[in-house]
Amino acid sequence: MIKNKNTAQGFHSPKGGDGGGLKSLAKDTAIYGLSSIVGRFLNYLLVPLYTHYMPKDSGDYGISTNLYAYTALILVLLTFGMETTLFRFANDGRYKPDTVFSTAFATVGSLTAIFLLFMFCFISPICGALGYTEHPDYLLMMAVVVALDAIQALPFSYLRFQKRAVKFASLKMLFIVINIALNVIYFVWLGKTTVFYVFFINLLCTGFITFFFMPDLFRVHWNFDWKLLGQMLSYSWPILILGVAGILNQVADKIIFPLVYPNEAEANVQLGIYGSCVKIAMIMAMITQAFRYAYEPIVFAKSKDADKAEYYASAMKYFLIFTLLAFLCVVGWMPVLQYIIGADYREGLGVVPIVMVAEIMMGIYFNLSFWYKLIDKTIWGAWFSLAGCVALIVVNVLFIPAYGYMACAWGGVAGYGTAMVLSYIVGQYKNPIAYPMKIMAVYVLLAALFFAIMQFIPQGWPLMLRLAVNSILICAFVGHIIYHDLPLKSLPVIGKYFR
Repeated sequence: MIKNKNTAQGFHSPKGGDGGGLKSLAKDTAIYGLSSIVGRFLNYLLVPLYTHYMPKDSGDYGISTNLYAYTALILVLLTFGMETTLFRFANDGRYKPDTVFSTAFATVGSLTAIFLLFMFCFISPICGALGYTEHPDYLLMMAVVVALDAIQALPFSYLRFQKRAVKFASLKMLFIVINIALNVIYFVWLGKTTVFYVFFINLLCTGFITFFFMPDLFRVHWNFDWKLLGQMLSYSWPILILGVAGILNQVADKIIFPLVYPNEAEANVQLGIYGSCVKIAMIMAMITQAFRYAYEPIVFAKSKDADKAEYYASAMKYFLIFTLLAFLCVVGWMPVLQYIIGADYREGLGVVPIVMVAEIMMGIYFNLSFWYKLIDKTIWGAWFSLAGCVALIVVNVLFIPAYGYMACAWGGVAGYGTAMVLSYIVGQYKNPIAYPMKIMAVYVLLAALFFAIMQFIPQGWPLMLRLAVNSILICAFVGHIIYHDLPLKSLPVIGKYFR
């Protein structure tokens, strides 16, 4: 086995410093978060565009929601858990990071080639099974998109390993800017308003971004290692199961809905309403994703430090605090945020708080997941996620026929809640961490109280008055944070004025 010598790596080695402190986490989260927040905000501009130019009754937005759910699931299958596996073995010290990357990239590339071959050979029966007999072009375009996404996944992960957050964020932002520009050109200027152009534009943009990885890929010292591959697959297959179950927790409702909704002709219309309203709730997913991008590499790098348990507990607390704050901000400003989506789609806004709660649970579950990743017992995560997936599917299958997309929202809570509780209980037995449960419970109860007050404000009140009351409640929550857990004097720059 070859010792790790970072100086010769084509993608460059991680930058200096301990990389494990909360300041490092905050800085990286800010970079990832800024690109994610700005990117998602810009992406929101597509929601009113689509919901205006694709009428609700056409079902086109529902088709988009359905096929993107399938592609999310396929992407997890193609990447085969190699993103997390890359962090695990690149930090191991026994292999050069370039060797780890080469082996992982070759594996994902081979799976992707097999997938594309399968899709092009059997496109007709696949379209028939999924209900897209008249539109094989939709499926073929999305197949190529998900294949390119899988190819890009490992280079993006390697950028995170090297703490090259700026390039990572720049490429993500470039994709979004080009995507939005082309959508505006096609939908507004050229009048191309069918869902075909949603998929076509995504294909163009994804292909374009792929070229930006070429310089780094040419600098990699390619070295495929069969022995290393065996170890990586042993580590990654439970992560694959975990990933499949995890993504099913996010997209199974959108896959199941057209299959079990009693009115087949109306299914895509209702799914379009649900899919558009969920976009507002995705603010929470955006925060969780930004946190994950920064936190995952640091956790593995800090795994040998004496204060790791205290660090993990603090990270969990602050994650919960700021996601609850985001929850209150979205709910409190819903009278304004609702205009993100077209008027015909707003009847589904009741799902937004429910989906956001599910996303918070998912983020907590992610924080809890490292105890089994760090001891190479990823099979536990697979079992937890599978249990959550079963709960979600059962709720969807049983209740969608009667309650429509509201069952989808509550199914997410059931799924993530199950996985979260199981991971906490087993984790405290296998690898206990003293999370500040009382402090976190206070924040949950306070957020629940403020949410309840917001819901009881009469809808007949003037808009500005409702926003003012909600903003006061949000400021009160911020005040509690500052007084108890984030004193202003501890903050950089402005902290000197409060000492």
